[in-house]
Order: sequence, then C-alpha cells, then structure tokens
Amino acid sequence: MRLSATVDWIDAEIVNLYGTLHEGLLNSRPMLRFDHLALRRGNRQLFSQADFTLHTGWKVGITGGNGTGKSSLFSLILGNLQTDEGNLFLPPRLEIAHVAQETAALERPAIEFVIDGDQALRRIEADLAIAQADDDGTRQAQLHEALHHANGYTAKARAGELMHGLGFLNRDEDRPVNHFSGGWRMRLNLAQALMCRSDLLLLDEPTNHLDLDAVIWLEDWLRNYPGTLLLISHDRDFLDRITDHIVHLEQQQATLYTGNYAGFEQIRAARLANQQVEYEKQQREVAHIRSYVDRFRAKATKARQAQSRLKALERMELIGPAHVDSPFHFEFLEPAKNPHPLLKLQQASAGYANQPVIEHINFNIEPGDRIGLLGPNGAGKSTLIKLLAGELHPLGGDHVPAQDLRIGYFAQHQLEQLDPQANCLLHLQRLDPKASEQSLRNFLGGFGFQGDRVLEPVAPFSGGEKARLVLALLVYQRPNLLLLDEPTNHLDLEMRHSVGQALQAFSGAMVIVSHDRHLLRITTDELWLVHDGKVTDFGGDLDDYPAWLSNQRNSAQQKTSASQGEHTAASRKQRKREAAEQRRRLQPLTRELHKLEQQISKLQQQQQALETQLSDTQLYEESRKEDLRQHLSDKATLDGSLADAEEKWLAISEQIEAAQSEETY
Repeated sequence: MRLSATVDWIDAEIVNLYGTLHEGLLNSRPMLRFDHLALRRGNRQLFSQADFTLHTGWKVGITGGNGTGKSSLFSLILGNLQTDEGNLFLPPRLEIAHVAQETAALERPAIEFVIDGDQALRRIEADLAIAQADDDGTRQAQLHEALHHANGYTAKARAGELMHGLGFLNRDEDRPVNHFSGGWRMRLNLAQALMCRSDLLLLDEPTNHLDLDAVIWLEDWLRNYPGTLLLISHDRDFLDRITDHIVHLEQQQATLYTGNYAGFEQIRAARLANQQVEYEKQQREVAHIRSYVDRFRAKATKARQAQSRLKALERMELIGPAHVDSPFHFEFLEPAKNPHPLLKLQQASAGYANQPVIEHINFNIEPGDRIGLLGPNGAGKSTLIKLLAGELHPLGGDHVPAQDLRIGYFAQHQLEQLDPQANCLLHLQRLDPKASEQSLRNFLGGFGFQGDRVLEPVAPFSGGEKARLVLALLVYQRPNLLLLDEPTNHLDLEMRHSVGQALQAFSGAMVIVSHDRHLLRITTDELWLVHDGKVTDFGGDLDDYPAWLSNQRNSAQQKTSASQGEHTAASRKQRKREAAEQRRRLQPLTRELHKLEQQISKLQQQQQALETQLSDTQLYEESRKEDLRQHLSDKATLDGSLADAEEKWLAISEQIEAAQSEETY
C-alpha cells in the first residue's frame, strides 16, 4: 500500500489506536455532570445532593476548608472512589491528567520522565519500535504519520519548555529523577501532567512547591490551556487570574458559582448575610420549641404534645450559622524591645564554599520595615534570608545585630525539626515552662488546635498542621524581626487570611519571600530585587514584576541569539576558554553537589526502609513500646539529616545557577 493511500484514514487510525489523541485532534466536548451526588469518607458525610454541570473549557476553582472533600472529589473523578448516592457522568474516552503525589526514585533522565506524560505519544513510539523490529515498512509509514500528528518530533522541545518554566536549568534535563530533592520531584510530576494533551486537568495545590516566578509562568500556561481545568488552590491571586467558576464545599454542600474567586467571595458574603438573619430567626423558634419541650415533656397530660414538638424540631432543616470570619484568631504581641536599627549589613556577601551568591549588601532594618523579596529562581532570596537569620555567616563584610534583637524565622525545613513524639502543648511548655496549661491551650486554640488535639504527637500531622504549629511557636516568642521564607505553604485560605491580618498589625520589622502575591500585597511596603548577585530596590509594584521577568527572558534569548551568530574561529576559541574557566571555578561546588546527591540517595533508602519497619503492626504492641520509641527517634533524626542535606543541595544549586546565569534556554 502506498503512503498516499493511507492519509485519508490516518486520523481515524490514530483515534482507534491512540484514544487519548482524539479529543484534542477532533475537538470533542467533554463535560462533568454531577447528578444529586453524595460522597462519604468512612462515617463522615462530605457533601450530598451535588447537582451541577461543568462544561468544556471551564476553569473551575474547588474551594472549601480542610476536610470538606476537595481531594476526595478528585479521587471520585479519577475512579478511585465511588459515589454513595447519585451519579457522576463523564464522557467516554476522556483523557484526564493529574499530578502524582509521589515519584519513584528512577534513574530515568528528567526530560524523558516529563515526556512520559504524553502517553499517546509513548504508545506510538512503542508500536513503531515493534514495526521496525518486524521490518514492516507499511506499518512504519503509518506510524511515522501518526507521530507527526502527535507532534512527536517536537516532544523534547515541549518538555524542555515546561521544565524551563517550572525553574529547571538546561543541565537538569538529563539528570536522573532520583538526583532531585522531594520538592523538585513534585515539579517534575507537575511538568509530566502538563505534558499530557488532556481533556480534563486536575491540579491539587500545584503552587505549593513553586517560587513566584514559576507560579507566574504556570498561571499564564493554565490561562491558555484549551481543556477543562479543576483547580484546588489556597492562593487567591492565582485563583482570581485563572478561574471563571468556583465550586465551594461547606456544610456538606457543593455549590457552583459563576466568576473568579473575588466574585465568589462577594456573592457568598451577601448570601451569608441573608442566611445569618434567617438563622437567628430560626434559632429563636428552636429556643421556643425547646423551652416548651423542657417544661412539659415530664407531664403526662402534655407529654404527647411535647413529643410531637420534639419530632418537629428534629425534622426542621437547620440553617447553618454564617461563618464569615476565619476560625483562626491570633495576633503578634508587642515586642518587649524594638531597638533602632534591629540589624545592619555593611558590604556583606553571602554564599557557600567561599563562593558568593550575593555581594556588597548595605542596608539597615528598622522597626516597622515591611520588605518583600523578589527575584528569579536561584538568585539568592533564601540565601539572603539565611544571612539575616544568622544561619549563614557572611563571606565578607559585617552582619551587626542589635543587642535586643529577637528573630522569628520561618522556613520549610523547620517543619521537620519539630519533635515528632511531642505534642503541641509540650512544644510550647518547653518555651515557657512557667505558663499555665490553660493559657497555652487558649493560645493554641487560635491556631486551630483545640481539645485533645493539643495532646496528640505531631508525627502524623499534615503539612498544614505542622506549619500552623511552627507559626504558633514563632508568634509566642514575641519577635521584633520576622524572617519568613514561604510561610503559607500548606496553609488553607482561612489560615492565610489570619496570617495576613496578624502581619498587618505586627509592629516589628518583617522580611518575606512568598509566592502568595495576595499576602505580599497586603503586608509589605517595600519590594527588594535579588538579581545578578545584588540586592536593590525594585522600583515598581507587584503588578510590574511579571513584565520585568518577561523582559529578562527576552534579553536572555536575544543574548543567546547574538552569541549563536558568532561563528569566527576566534570567538569559538574564546567561548571554549570561558567555558573551561567556568568549569574550573565551579568544580569544587559540583563535586560537593555530587557528594550531597549520593548522601541524599542513601538517606532516602534508609528512610524508606525505616518507614517499612514502622508499617509493621506488630511494632505497635505493648511489649515493643521501646522498639517503637527508638524507631520514631531514628526517623526524626533521619528526617532531620535528609532535610539538612536537601537544604545544602538546594543552596549549592542556587550558587551554581547564579554563576551560570548567562546560560539560557
């Protein structure tokens, strides 16, 4: 059969053999139909009577407090859960993409791992390999045509673009997946999900492991995504810029709103105001019925009437109270002292292995300063925070703290430094042994830890709960300088709201790195730019930063294009000399990076072995209490060592990236 004779039916052949392509190629119209749907987890009702349709191309934010069923809704769509009542209707052969929560320790190159997200392409490649082995020329011709339709020849470029947008360097493309830390593996998982040409994309907190640059890039990518998007996020700016509908889960109901998150808030506030009036009216009626029941249920002549009223009360559809305010309530106490200045940096430089990442830093931090740090990935924002916190000693210049400086430092690695066997109350008692238990319980209640929860070990706590506890410990110590490195990761919208309110009222100084633009916007007065080894005033506002990033990328691309046009022997020789000199300068760092990668791999293997031991139910028997305690202690030590190694790896990677900042994609 000639190749020309196959062209007319190639599209149909692709549809038959590679079903995941047909939606994008033939413009099918997927939708989700929730038909009086109810979902439970165990004995707990998550929501019921969900009855709405999500149409093709909608970008839908899924919001609601922790435990309301957002992630369970995704599990239902993926087929991992079944409805308890009602039905969920999905179009046939719907291609769904979602982000895996774990990544195996693969030796596979990172870029090949990302391309694996395009499963239809991989199936064509596998079939082509079989056809080549069978020396089937006709079949090969058909599959090469299918490969063309699937954009298979541009797959590596598309995967590289995704990796670049999410913060990876050129040299990362061929690195094995198991050489990346946990946070960077999650970025690879996200890139793999975006690589899939899906009809429906499910994203559950995709920004948790991203910096602001990557968040801005992802935001643009999702706005241009042609399929239907369901997005769980606690970043209200991110939701506002992407979504056109909101499904809100609360009080065991799922309600669909038209508009972005800001529009949803306005509609819901108005509805809750009316609901509160109805609720108060109903509560007066409930109180009247209860009063009647209490007075007459013991009297034989009135018992029947009382019983009738009681049944009516039980049948009454109680209107839930309007929870407009956040359930979290806390504030920073006035610092004991506020010296002027709190901290001085004079001609300071900071870096690793005697190689500076940022240099010639000159500024004072005064009480009331509210500074947000901006800058490209790897420019040194976290390095500056560590220098201010005293975790890094300056390579040059002076770091001069005031005598009465009290630093409150929040960083992600501190979550793993909590004592896993201690409870919330004990963590606070170690800070203030003389405080009464009730006063500490009251304080913890403002962070959502109430009742017996304050007595439970923190080992099984979620990331959000650990972050809340670390914030509680920080607030309790009455700092006069807050250093916050991504403080809202894992926090839900209500807790982020409370953090923002507390920071607005904080009378000390604050320096913050965050990808949450809403938090930066409401809490900072100054924006500093960390770029090209320097720290300078940004000179614009937060809305100007995406344009600055775009200009930087364009300049880098122009520089690359210009350098590619230099083909003289002299220029090639000069570039070789410069490359050799750069390799020589970076050699100590690359050796240290390789050692850390080996150490991280070994620690991860030990961690996996220990987690396997901890999953043995016999270990939790009374007779093995000491073994369990030792295993938990070993795990805490191991988790801390792994976190430290990953922090060092990231720090050295930052320095190498800064040194290679002229390298572009």
